[in-house]
Amino acid sequence: MSRILSDEHRAVRNAVRDFAESEIAPVAREYDEPGKVQFPWEIFEKSADLDFLTPHYPEEYGGSGMDFLSMIIVHEEFNRADPGIGTAVLSAKFGTEMILEYGDEWQKEEFVKPVVAGDVTCGSSISEPDAGSDVAGLRTTAEKDGDEYVLNGSKTWASTSPVAEFMVVMAKTSPGEGHQGISAFIVPTDTDGFTIENDIPKMGLRASPTAEITISDARVPAENLIGDEDKGFYQLMNFFNENRIMVAANALGAAAGAYRHAYQYAQEREAFGQEIGEFQGLQWKLADMATKVETARSVTYRAAAQAIAGEDPRQLASIAKYYASEICEDVCSEAIQVHGGYGYTRDFPVEKFYRDSRVQKIVEGTSEIQQNIIYESIDESQL
Repeated sequence: MSRILSDEHRAVRNAVRDFAESEIAPVAREYDEPGKVQFPWEIFEKSADLDFLTPHYPEEYGGSGMDFLSMIIVHEEFNRADPGIGTAVLSAKFGTEMILEYGDEWQKEEFVKPVVAGDVTCGSSISEPDAGSDVAGLRTTAEKDGDEYVLNGSKTWASTSPVAEFMVVMAKTSPGEGHQGISAFIVPTDTDGFTIENDIPKMGLRASPTAEITISDARVPAENLIGDEDKGFYQLMNFFNENRIMVAANALGAAAGAYRHAYQYAQEREAFGQEIGEFQGLQWKLADMATKVETARSVTYRAAAQAIAGEDPRQLASIAKYYASEICEDVCSEAIQVHGGYGYTRDFPVEKFYRDSRVQKIVEGTSEIQQNIIYESIDESQL
């Protein structure tokens, strides 16, 4: 790992960790109250001020011009402090990546820069009630009408949408063409006919409001099309490659945070006349957790390095996302076990780590979808 991380990367890690431990961890429980959904605006704005939201974006759009691994480190450290706030803050830029890669210059100026500056949040709306993993099966349509597109349909699991200024919405522009007929649009959330419903109650991630969206004759200018018409699916798949590495980093960070809490508790809690960390059975459990965290870190960083090198990261991104999200649940569950009955209470953070991070096996393609991608990407030269 030392050959992957430069002095600059280590400086980023130190700065982000200091921020996360001083600004995020202390208020984690505050943003987890049932029925009290609230977005952590202050942390979002401070993160933007410190260039933590998008350090890998070019400087002309407000970024720091660093590499993608720096962004991965931010995701890891934010989620190590608290996966609820970490995911909420960093998903509030979700969608700007596609605009930055495929959008026109005016779109980058008008939509990307304000998010990077921390002035507004955005989101991406892909999933529908009948189309989750099957992106090609989405039914929302966008019909060209003069210099506008008219959108109709419904969306669900639209993260950040209740507080977003705009959404990147995937819709069918050629309904009979399957995945070859999908396009991406920038839709301001105050657009007539674009109705964001109430927040969906969730097991975790309560700091990240998630809603259903009803779209009825919502008109957007034709210039709000991102990239070329009918190329949205391909843009999305390319976007998923890097985003899955970021999700892997979220899971890695949550696992690392849960492991840290478990280790510290094992050094403090006493039973049968000694610290429970002195029992070999518990040492083996903690050793197994450490092994999983370090292995997840290795494959996640390797996937990031592959993306930086301009190589196709599809398979390694899916391996990282699949493995990190799977071991994250295992490590968080074991962290609760180390705490015993206390781990099942809200008095200790590990139960929140479990609830907040369980979703990582579902978002950006389920574990089963990742396994499909991994298998389909196997090359005989790898055997």
